[in-house]
Amino acid sequence: MTKNRPIAVGLGELLWDVLPMGKQLGGAPFNFARHCAQLGLDAFPVSRVGDDALGDETISLLEAWGINTAYVSKDNLHKTGEVKVTLDDEGKPAYEVCDGAAWDFLSLSEELVALAPRVDVLCFGTLAQRGVLTRSAIYRFLDRMRPGALRLFDVNFRQDFYSVESIEESLQRANLLKLSDEELPVLRSAFSLSGSTENQLFELKHRFGLKLIAYTRGAEGSILIDDSGRDEHRGIAVEEKDTIGAGDSFSATLCVGLLDGLPIAKLNENANKVAAHVCSQHGATPELPDNLIDCVSRDLQILPKK
Repeated sequence: MTKNRPIAVGLGELLWDVLPMGKQLGGAPFNFARHCAQLGLDAFPVSRVGDDALGDETISLLEAWGINTAYVSKDNLHKTGEVKVTLDDEGKPAYEVCDGAAWDFLSLSEELVALAPRVDVLCFGTLAQRGVLTRSAIYRFLDRMRPGALRLFDVNFRQDFYSVESIEESLQRANLLKLSDEELPVLRSAFSLSGSTENQLFELKHRFGLKLIAYTRGAEGSILIDDSGRDEHRGIAVEEKDTIGAGDSFSATLCVGLLDGLPIAKLNENANKVAAHVCSQHGATPELPDNLIDCVSRDLQILPKK
């Protein structure tokens, strides 16, 4: 970890997305951590891989990217996770998640217990909670974080690997929520939300005491709601290659700005810029160009100056 840099963690699944054009390292928490690292935070995944060839390749690739692998454990009983990804004509992905992956068996080690109070921002979702062991580890890690740390719950539904109970437990531990226009109807049904979209978002915010909700709408942009009110962004038009990882880059950029107290409109603008770039590239974690990083990070006081 680098001194004086905020610590960001992606807690949950670390896996290989098997796409038509080949395989790429992914998993929403990892994607979040990778983008946070590109934006200047001391960021890394907390997960588990198999003691197999894919697990070795995972560790080697993370090290090549300069990402700390200290909290990626190995499992000699379960294989490294894989997800089969197909893309429709608009580049929108569909996922088939393989069962019995190593990240389903994450445990809270002494090292993770020591890490939790040091973390400044964390992202977690629903997929890693499909296994009771990893779900318990996630909750116990969250419960050991500092009260003022940012805890972002990215709903991120995959297949049927979620439950109303896990959603509610997660919302009770989070202070930030990111969800999409495809995911809000599930929460509307689960929590009997009513009224307009914004009324539903405000109801979620107040019911669970959230600092901020980010509601994304694909190419139509996003709405942010916090204690100061709301901000709507209409999105940035790009020639899309695929949308894999765009939401994770949005979350990472949002959290970097929140750490520095940027106003809600600036948060929304920056997050849309980075997400639009990711959509214009193939894969979940393309390299962000220096001019984009400078544009997003130039006003930040938390990061060391070049």
